[in-house]
Amino acid sequence: MAKEQPMYQHRITIDPEVLVGKPVVKGTRIPVELVLKRLAQDLNLKTLFEAYPRLTEEDVKACLEYAQALVEGEEVYPALGQVPGATAA
Repeated sequence: MAKEQPMYQHRITIDPEVLVGKPVVKGTRIPVELVLKRLAQDLNLKTLFEAYPRLTEEDVKACLEYAQALVEGEEVYPALGQVPGATAA
């Protein structure tokens, strides 16, 4: 069975010609990073949409889904001091 493409791929693009390849909201120069940073500072979407009128709720959801996909794909290694029985050098 073919794996379904994530919804964010329809709204988030990566192009070396746009912001040096940072992921941006399609059709804009608004980086995903900026959307996430603004949401971390203020969860009020009205404030975000006033600052960036081209953004939509679907764009914001796509940014969050993109971030989630990145975090899910990370390999996490515990710090050496946190592994039971391990000692730091």
